[in-house]
Amino acid sequence: MKKFLLLSCTMLSLVCAFAQASAQKNTIARPKLVVGIVVDQMRWDFLYRYYDRYKSNGGFRRLLDKGFSCENTLIPYAPTITACGHACIYTGSVPAVHGIVGNNWWDNLNKGEMYCTRDTNVHTVGGPDGVSGRQSPRNLLTTTICDELKIATNFKSKVIGVAIKDRGGILPAGRSADAAYWYDTSSGNWITSDYYKMTQLPPWVQRFNNRKLADAYYRQGWKTLYNLDTYVQSTGDEKVYESKPFGPTAKGFPYDLSGFAGRDFSKLPTTPYGNTMTMEIAKAAIEGEGLGSDAITDFLAVSFSSTDYVGHSFGPNSIETEDTYLRLDQDLGELFRYLDAHVGAGQYLVFLSADHGVAHVPGFMKENNMPGNIATGAPYTAEMNSLLKQKFGPDKLIVASFNYQIYLDHHLMDSLKIDAKAVKNWIAQYLETKEAVARAFDIENVLLEPMPDVVREMIARGYFPSRSGDVQFILKPHWIEWGGGGTTHGLWYPYDAHIPLLWYGWGIRAGKMNRESYMTDIAPTLAALLHIQMPGGSIGHVIPEVMK
Repeated sequence: MKKFLLLSCTMLSLVCAFAQASAQKNTIARPKLVVGIVVDQMRWDFLYRYYDRYKSNGGFRRLLDKGFSCENTLIPYAPTITACGHACIYTGSVPAVHGIVGNNWWDNLNKGEMYCTRDTNVHTVGGPDGVSGRQSPRNLLTTTICDELKIATNFKSKVIGVAIKDRGGILPAGRSADAAYWYDTSSGNWITSDYYKMTQLPPWVQRFNNRKLADAYYRQGWKTLYNLDTYVQSTGDEKVYESKPFGPTAKGFPYDLSGFAGRDFSKLPTTPYGNTMTMEIAKAAIEGEGLGSDAITDFLAVSFSSTDYVGHSFGPNSIETEDTYLRLDQDLGELFRYLDAHVGAGQYLVFLSADHGVAHVPGFMKENNMPGNIATGAPYTAEMNSLLKQKFGPDKLIVASFNYQIYLDHHLMDSLKIDAKAVKNWIAQYLETKEAVARAFDIENVLLEPMPDVVREMIARGYFPSRSGDVQFILKPHWIEWGGGGTTHGLWYPYDAHIPLLWYGWGIRAGKMNRESYMTDIAPTLAALLHIQMPGGSIGHVIPEVMK
């Protein structure tokens, strides 16, 4: 009898072991964690401009030397703006489909200005119920790759988004995310909204806020990581064409920030410490949410926003920008070492890209005898409304201008039987008299405009009728619509549209390619790696070269 029982137990153990082995064999291979990294305003050339200064144990050298680089990755639409870029990376789509046509736009249906993630139906969690917390992804019309991962695992995967900018955390994480967190400049804390089905911050976020990192960084001040005279890849310090984000007396390194501690938290994003704080909350999210701790793939969407704040203020050739990237390299290196230790080397998948590039500061261009200038007075709305009144009668036929587009009051024109086509033609002709403007046209006729195919197609991909304007204008190369010092982005030109795309870790082979790829290829490539459906509005293609 004992022998029979022993034999039965042995047989049962063998059957269970075989079944377990078969189940493991039949399980789809996926990484424990996907980490999506967007570096806000990162031009592609920053990968190599500072390559010799990136540390051997830093993030960029690890990605470049051990990962895969798509060297010729482009944005396939215009305007090249933050909200559009984050949405496109994670949807594999373009504004014409996913509906995020800018950071702000004029809503033609509701006849009012709309911010990309504004949602008056939700409330702030983690701070006073102000505008900064009333945000959600509801304006995004398609799924993201994070949403598709949720669906593929029957919502067992965890998805978290973090960024200083609300839109940088919210849009990537998608409609079904567990949470997105962003930085509140009024308090120095990280907040969210009750869209994510919570009434208070999780304990790990509360603990993070209690560290008061913003004040700690302020007290350190911002001095260069290395001796100032070693920043030979940048122009000199204290350029007149830079802006003064820390006040008129703060003209160059070192920046004393101690006076902002405890009272003005809005200055922190325009320092490298904004990126460092983002790296720290990313680590805290991994631990606090248990991301990558089991066999079900999780997703952490991280956007480093401070590169954009610094770039706008000082420009891509400034010492401030160089120092910010050298410090970001260190932060990325720290994040990857944390992932190695807590998720496991080879158990996580990383991609790094950017939402857009940036134009050189016009003052820098002039200083070096190159083209470009500031389009003073653009978009010329007040002047045009005055002239339109003389020609057509009513006041304020133009209701708004966003994203290099002019919006008209169609209800007013219809009620007075004013020919909308005549108004649009007049505006286009007027704009083309301006020195800064290369061309202007009725957006509805963009595919008939006599200009290069790539420009036509990029503008068409950025057009969503109920959220886009009536007349598009394109500035001349290297001209910017900007006030004061510093620079901006938003046009179709390569300095705004050529971005990095790096892959590393699980399922990725080392190497690089120079064939053209696009921002919209990221989500379908992730879908192929994870064996899940691509997002619902995706128009991109899989990049097979990155895969082992």
